[in-house]
Amino acid sequence: MAPDRSLQDVYFPELRCFGCGPANADGLHLRSFADGDGRAVARFTPSPHHDNGLGYLNGGIIATLLDCHSAAVVTHEAHERGWPPLPGAALPYVTAGLDVSYLRPAPLEHAVELSASVVSATEAEMTVEVVLAWDGRDRSRATALWKRWRPR
Repeated sequence: MAPDRSLQDVYFPELRCFGCGPANADGLHLRSFADGDGRAVARFTPSPHHDNGLGYLNGGIIATLLDCHSAAVVTHEAHERGWPPLPGAALPYVTAGLDVSYLRPAPLEHAVELSASVVSATEAEMTVEVVLAWDGRDRSRATALWKRWRPR
C-alpha cells in the first residue's frame, strides 16, 4: 500500500459514510493511515460548523471520528488476516458497540490526532481501542466492538 493513500481510499473508495467515506462530498473525510502492528493514525481539522455551541468540537462529531477511525484499522486488520467481506457485504465488519468516554474538551480551532489499535481479533469479531488527542492529552477514548457483517 502506498504510504500516501489512506486506508479509506484503499479499502472502500466508493463508500458514502458521513465520517470517512471518500465518496461523500459533504462528509468529514477522515483519512487514516496504517502505523504497523494493528495500529492506525489520523489527523482531523475541525471546521467552525463542528461547534458544540460552546466553542469546542461537538461530541457527536467526536464519536463519529472514533467510530470511523476504528473502522479503518479493523478493515486493514481483516485484509492482513485474509478475512475479506462476505458475499453481499460492502465491508468485512460493522460496528456492534461504541463505548465513548469524553475526558476533556477538544479544540475547535486546532487539528486533533487519532490513534487506534486492534486489541483482540477473531474472524467473528474485533475489539479496538481508539483515542482522540490534542496537545499531548487524551480528549476522548472509546472501545469499539466490531462484528462480522453477514448479510441476510
